[in-house]
Amino acid sequence: MPLVNVKVIEGVLSAAQKKALITGLTDAVLAVEGENLRQLVWVVIEEVKGGDWAIGGQPLTAADVDTVARGSAKPGAPAAAGAAAATTKAPSSA
Repeated sequence: MPLVNVKVIEGVLSAAQKKALITGLTDAVLAVEGENLRQLVWVVIEEVKGGDWAIGGQPLTAADVDTVARGSAKPGAPAAAGAAAATTKAPSSA
């Protein structure tokens, strides 16, 4: 059973964006593992409090991500390094 864990800064994604992310990630897993596993694909979105997420020693907030999304931040700035991290884990069947 695949588990996809997505961490984002709190307030960055709307409910509609979270739903789209869940659907897209589920479909991506099924493209590899097959439709029969749909019932077993878990997607968890964890929201991290703004300021509790840092890149290069610099805390980030939802406002920082918004600045990057609007294109107001310089490319290569710490906030541009990534506002979300996703990991996919397939628990062992032991």
